[in-house]
Amino acid sequence: MSNHQKITRSDHVASLTLPPGRVAEVLGHLQRADVLLRIGICLFAAVCMWLITGGWSPPFSYRLGHLPARDICARVEFSVPDADGTANLREQKRSEVACTYVHDVRPLQELRSALVNRMLEVRRAESLEKLDQQVWQEFLPPVDATRPAESSTVQSAVAFTGLRAALAGDAGPVALTLALERAFQEFEKNGLLEGLEHSPEDGSQITILVYPLGRPSLPQAVDVSRIQIAEVMKDFRTRLADAFREAQLPDDQVNILTDLTTNWLKNRKLPTTLRLDPVATQQTYAQLEDLQVEKVYAPGSVLVKGGQRVSPDRLEMLRREHAAVVAHRSAGALFAHSAATFGMYTALFLFCGIYVLRHQPTIIADLGQLVRLLALLILTVTLGRLCAGELWQAEIVPVLLFGMTVAIAFWRELALVLTAAMTLILCLTLGMGLAEFVLMATTASAAVVWINPVRSRTKLIYVGLGAGLVAVLTAVGVGVLVGEPVGAWSGSDVLIMGRWSAASSPFVFSLLASAVWHGFGTVLAAVVMTGLLPFIERLFGVQTDIRLLELGDAAHPLLQELARRAPGTYNHSINVASLAEAAAESIGANGLLVRVGSYFHDIGKVFKPGYFVENQGRDGNRHESLVPTMSTLVIIAHVKDGADLAEHSRLPKPIVDFIEQHHGTTLVEYFYRQAAKQSENDPDGEEVEESTYRYPGPKPQTREAAVLMLADAVESASRTLVDPAPARIESLVENIVMKRLLDDQFDDCGITLLELGSIRDSLVKSLTAVYHSRVKYPDQQQTA
Repeated sequence: MSNHQKITRSDHVASLTLPPGRVAEVLGHLQRADVLLRIGICLFAAVCMWLITGGWSPPFSYRLGHLPARDICARVEFSVPDADGTANLREQKRSEVACTYVHDVRPLQELRSALVNRMLEVRRAESLEKLDQQVWQEFLPPVDATRPAESSTVQSAVAFTGLRAALAGDAGPVALTLALERAFQEFEKNGLLEGLEHSPEDGSQITILVYPLGRPSLPQAVDVSRIQIAEVMKDFRTRLADAFREAQLPDDQVNILTDLTTNWLKNRKLPTTLRLDPVATQQTYAQLEDLQVEKVYAPGSVLVKGGQRVSPDRLEMLRREHAAVVAHRSAGALFAHSAATFGMYTALFLFCGIYVLRHQPTIIADLGQLVRLLALLILTVTLGRLCAGELWQAEIVPVLLFGMTVAIAFWRELALVLTAAMTLILCLTLGMGLAEFVLMATTASAAVVWINPVRSRTKLIYVGLGAGLVAVLTAVGVGVLVGEPVGAWSGSDVLIMGRWSAASSPFVFSLLASAVWHGFGTVLAAVVMTGLLPFIERLFGVQTDIRLLELGDAAHPLLQELARRAPGTYNHSINVASLAEAAAESIGANGLLVRVGSYFHDIGKVFKPGYFVENQGRDGNRHESLVPTMSTLVIIAHVKDGADLAEHSRLPKPIVDFIEQHHGTTLVEYFYRQAAKQSENDPDGEEVEESTYRYPGPKPQTREAAVLMLADAVESASRTLVDPAPARIESLVENIVMKRLLDDQFDDCGITLLELGSIRDSLVKSLTAVYHSRVKYPDQQQTA
């Protein structure tokens, strides 16, 4: 009986392990910390985008100078400031304002003291004849020619006697002083003036505000009729008589004192004690600025007629209407709009992320590059909103800068996708339509397509001019199709030949103005890009052709040092550069990058040039005195030394990669075979480890690095050919390519067998041209 346990069909099925499905694979990736980190960064970028663009509120769709094709009507009831009504109301209220006056009571007090002193001087006189007549004349009325002189003399004597009687004794002066204080009390409280200093348009003519000098915080309202000198003098005599009666003087003395005091004041005149305070009055005027008259528009009211340009006041009206629409929205509508906007941003980020993951996953793998790309996207949208102001309306400039930057820093197809997504975001958040999207997307696409390669600064200017022409033609074409200018600029009347042009045909000239303005913005973006190019290279770690041409200059300090210390290596590098550039271009790789990388690939040999065969002269081979392992260490060290020297000299990362990868993990065959031979001849020798004689790598990571590896190998090997016939060269190149292929050196660079064939053919062609034969001249044949 068999001891084997019987296996059921279900056990067979359970033992079969199938690869996870698509959903399970995605869920597995979502559990990784690095994936969650990148998703979180993208969501944070979407939130920032939502906040910057005001994703909770619908956009305002109108601009200054916009020429609508149909009437724009109010959607809800709203109000706008009525400038004329406000001005009329403020003028009316200004004429009713109580202006502020400051009251200086000192002139009245001095006048009252002078009156008392004069009366006491009369009292001290023994008789009218002994009194200074000039003093007495102040108490007399003006001379009346119709009145007899004898009558005036009698009256003067009676008045003199009555005044002395009223002031007799110690109580007389006290009673006089108190009576005058009561009579002057209202004057000293409210003040006096001849007439108001402000006009009827600048304030009330009935009431003013009065405050004592030095006490502006205590103003009081005063009727103008109570402070005008002409008015108060009408009833002053009665007030004065009442004051004297309150002093318990006889009626005959009251009449005499009243007449004398009235005459004296008429001769001296009451002083003006009030003056206008312009500062306090202006503060009162400032309060009128808060007055506002609103004009109410009902739903359905026509705000802008079709074919009528949006003027500044109409634009403000449209803004008010838009604010009213937003204010009338319910919480549910607000949430729905916010969710829809954020969902759109998330969907765009997801779409772009999947595209990048499929076509260039290294961007997502490199967290720094991903963050920089997202930051660039957010910065562009921010600048787009800022440049979309009423004055400039130049949102096309940051769009173009974004597209050209991505095309230079990454690759063209990604720039087209991201520019389209970013343009869509800008158009939706700025309230633009399909016409604006087509204009900006078309112009940016033209610039992106023409941007690479950038071999000179003027290339960017040419790109700007070409894209500007596309912008002009697109703006005109789209404007004609939609029946209105695309993004009409508010300064179009100035730009296109003056005011008469806009008046004669507003649509045509607005259309041309818009087209020219967008063309100008496109050229401006190219000019700005020229200045930003060095910063973009440093920020994203990319090398434009301009930078590569600068690095490839023979006057570069490292190349000069290489030529001085290792002239053989320098010539070898020049030859490798020629071979590699042609081979790279044959497969569509960056030939210029390969050429410059070839110049620097052996820069590490400057430290020990004599240990490399191309630099050995009469001194012989230094490796004859070294064991194979030591020789291998010296040979391999030039890779690390070169990378360190390149980093110290701040060479770009792609050049450093060429230095590290141009040997990959290949075997140093000469010394490996030498060591193996010595091990075979030595019975006690240890087995030679192949890994000891291999370069540390890494293997080529790009097609350009693979091309340099092959060009370096075949250029060195071709020097060993005694008879460099074309067939021998072809065989040599074929063997080297196959050896590197079988050694798995091209596993990480994505190069295809077809491309390897093209590289092989190019190298054979170039080497055959180098080792071409010549016909001997007759004298050379005789010598031979």
